[in-house]
Amino acid sequence: MTTALPLPLSTPNLNLVRLTIVRGITWTGFLLAIVVGVELLAFDLPVTAVVSVVISMGVLNIATWWRLGRPRAVTHLEYLLHLLADITGLTLLFYFSGGSTNPFITYYLVPVTIAAATLPWRHAWIIAACSMTGYTFLMFSYYPIPQLGHINSDSPLSLHILGMWLNFGLSAGLVTFFIYKMAHALRSRDQALSSTREAALRNEQVLAVATQAAGTAHELGTPLSTMAVLLKEMQADAPADSALGQDINLLRQQVDVCKSRLQNLVSNADRRRMAEPEVLDAEVWLAGVVQRWLVLRPDVSHQFDVAEKRGRPWLAVDATLDQALTNLLNNAADANPEHIAIRLDWQSESVVIDIRDHGPGVAMSIADQLGETFISTKSKGMGIGLFLTHATINRFGGGVSLYNHPEGGTLTEVTLPRCAAPN
Repeated sequence: MTTALPLPLSTPNLNLVRLTIVRGITWTGFLLAIVVGVELLAFDLPVTAVVSVVISMGVLNIATWWRLGRPRAVTHLEYLLHLLADITGLTLLFYFSGGSTNPFITYYLVPVTIAAATLPWRHAWIIAACSMTGYTFLMFSYYPIPQLGHINSDSPLSLHILGMWLNFGLSAGLVTFFIYKMAHALRSRDQALSSTREAALRNEQVLAVATQAAGTAHELGTPLSTMAVLLKEMQADAPADSALGQDINLLRQQVDVCKSRLQNLVSNADRRRMAEPEVLDAEVWLAGVVQRWLVLRPDVSHQFDVAEKRGRPWLAVDATLDQALTNLLNNAADANPEHIAIRLDWQSESVVIDIRDHGPGVAMSIADQLGETFISTKSKGMGIGLFLTHATINRFGGGVSLYNHPEGGTLTEVTLPRCAAPN
């Protein structure tokens, strides 16, 4: 079940810190402008109302600093509400200081620009619309300041004011559209670079593990051959129907499987063969993988279900995909060998394999990191199995997701692209 994740936006907590600093500088400047206007230019302002607005914004800034000290993350909705509070404060300040005739009216563009650069598309347009609404309101309703413009009772709108309004509307629309697009492009590029960097690091780790695996495979050949010879002699001496004979027979099967896997590892090392996976019926392939896994894990009990749908699911597979799925089955068996449920399902473009165990589940603290690096859920595990499994399935264009099942245990979901039937 893979869904497209939204592009990562700038960190809302850091953006709120910056917005708080900008708000403090801005309203301090407004306060100084009000003092100059009243004391030096003799503006007829409702001082009490204007100062009350400035104090309210100061209180909001102090409350914001306190809130930033809390551990809770800032959401985009909370950040939007802060920008709406700024627009409300600006509207009240401009209402008591000349409305659309105030030369600072274009400061509305600042929250519009901030929203376009940091918020999702819908939120950015909400800020632009609210700013435009506030500007339009201030063209018709405000406390007039004679020093800021000529007031004509017959026509409250001069061509100059109307032109400023049109210019603001055009500027707000262009800023919202183009700033958002540029910020979106930068986020897309950063995400692509991050994905490429992670893929390169993962490939380096896979190559290092593969090099070690090749050397280990070569070294294991001799002891496995020795074990096979000794087990054959022991099997000849022990009665076939005795418990000892059955145990020796099981050990021989295990050794034969190990030797077969090492031979497959060598034969599949040819890159040209690895580059051309074989297209097989998903049900037949999965059933074969499960049967080989049962030889390795005779202690498990399982249930294998196939969805009843029309058509046949086909997959491109090779030996590495067999090993990847075996790793996931082993993890389920290690968690709890009883009642492991394996289910095969498919849609028009994907094949889904679910593996459900009844173990303790996955700790949420490491759930998102499993498969990205060498992290193990086992006390003696190294995490290499999950890492290689993720790398292999990702190479086939699929994905692995681990969930804590509501009824207990872990649900591992493998999604692989469905192929067309071979000719």
